[in-house]
Order: sequence, then structure tokens, then C-alpha cells
Amino acid sequence: MSFTKDDIFAALKTVFDPEIPVNVVDLGLIYDVEISDSVIVKMTLTSPTCPMAEEIVQMVKMAAESVAGAGNVNVELVWDPPWSLDKMSTTARLELDLTEEGW
Repeated sequence: MSFTKDDIFAALKTVFDPEIPVNVVDLGLIYDVEISDSVIVKMTLTSPTCPMAEEIVQMVKMAAESVAGAGNVNVELVWDPPWSLDKMSTTARLELDLTEEGW
């Protein structure tokens, strides 16, 4: 395959949570990307009851598929480990004005 995990992660950085103005990578929602015969994106959501779950998963799938040669992409929604604020990048915390004191 002519693409890498970094290529997939770069594409996923273009996907923003519709309710939070931060991309899904910086939010810490993407847990892993596996590349073999297909691409498997393991991700979570900020809450199991997220009303935008289907839309976010579909956007992640489309972004990964947009990478040249990505072929078959499967998105696995996982809940372990559960998402928490500490999974967010420093950039995301600054964008949302979340400091360690404010957690």
C-alpha cells in the first residue's frame, strides 16, 4: 500500500466533531489505525449517548477512504478505555480554554 498511518491520521484531522470545534484526532477520539488488507480505525466518542455518533463515524470513514489507495475502511467504535479529557491534545485543550485547573 502506498500510504501510511500518518497519511490516515492527517486525513482524520480534517474531521471535526459537529458539537465541539476541534478535530477528532486532537480530541483524542482516534485510538488506533491498523493497515493490512484494509484500514481499521479504532475510535471512541466523548459519550456513549453522543447524538452525532453515526455522523461522526461516517465522516471518519469517508476521510480515511479519501487517502489514495486506502481501499476498504472499517471504523470500529470502542468504549474501552473510556474517553476522558486527558486524551485531548494540548492544542485542543488550549482551543477549548481547558486548563488543568479547570478540569
